[in-house]
Amino acid sequence: MSSDKPKRKKRTWLRVTGIVLLLLIIGIGAYAFTVWNSLTNAVDTMHQPVERETNKRENSLSLSKKEPFSVLMLGVDEREGDSGRSDTMIVLTVNPEKKSVKMLSIPRDTRTEIVGHGTTDKINHAYAFGGVAMSMDTVENFLDIPIDYYMQINMEGFKDIVDAVGGVTVNNDLDFTYEGVHFAKGSITLDGEDALKFSRMRKQDPRGDFGRQLRQRMIIQAVLKEGASLNSLTNFNDIFSALSKNIKTNLTFDEMVDIQKNYKDAAGNIDQMTITGTGQTINKIWYLVVSDAEKTKIQNELKDHLEVK
Repeated sequence: MSSDKPKRKKRTWLRVTGIVLLLLIIGIGAYAFTVWNSLTNAVDTMHQPVERETNKRENSLSLSKKEPFSVLMLGVDEREGDSGRSDTMIVLTVNPEKKSVKMLSIPRDTRTEIVGHGTTDKINHAYAFGGVAMSMDTVENFLDIPIDYYMQINMEGFKDIVDAVGGVTVNNDLDFTYEGVHFAKGSITLDGEDALKFSRMRKQDPRGDFGRQLRQRMIIQAVLKEGASLNSLTNFNDIFSALSKNIKTNLTFDEMVDIQKNYKDAAGNIDQMTITGTGQTINKIWYLVVSDAEKTKIQNELKDHLEVK
């Protein structure tokens, strides 16, 4: 009799352990399904195709073959009573073999041809004249590279995205006060409202729009870092909700999956690029005029990264 008790105890514990493991597997599976379902719903809401053609690629881009690609990020200020303008224009080129990303900020006052409008104007006016498609065509012409995808961010709602990831920490290189908030020099942690103010200030910065672009890139990189952390899994619902409300893109869900699978190693190495130019007043309007030499240098660096001619 006594010899049967240990066996029964052992079988009981095996059953208990098995039941616990089964419940854990079911729980993890249900959680994973909930996350996946929320993600696909968010992407469906964000997805907004754009009708345009490019002659900058000889063959169609294949993400499954790990070919380098580019994205135009448009930070659109859509404050109440404002029709919207693309105050922020950032081009990302991603190369999985080189495991790197090039991040180029284009100053909004850059003077260039507005493709499809027949004018030469500030580059950010392309959005006001023809929306996303004209912005992509104009930037593509200016940089002489294919612009494969776009991501339009509502900057007014960007604060919701920052709050959804639990705030961001950046290394501020300029002590300033803007709209009642003091931003000390050094490492600072910002919530969504303060992050928006931090990225908007321009007039107090001796670098002008270049300084503002730098702060915008810092916020975007910090959001990407926080969004990729394990902590973000606990509030995925808030993150997906904020993304779906404030971002539009022509990337499909399958393309996003391919990028996550084939290009994630590149995200750890971001090379920030800047365009230099001279300020000129033409017909009583101030522009940033980029020299042909500067433009060619930028174009060649991006072409090399995208592996296009």
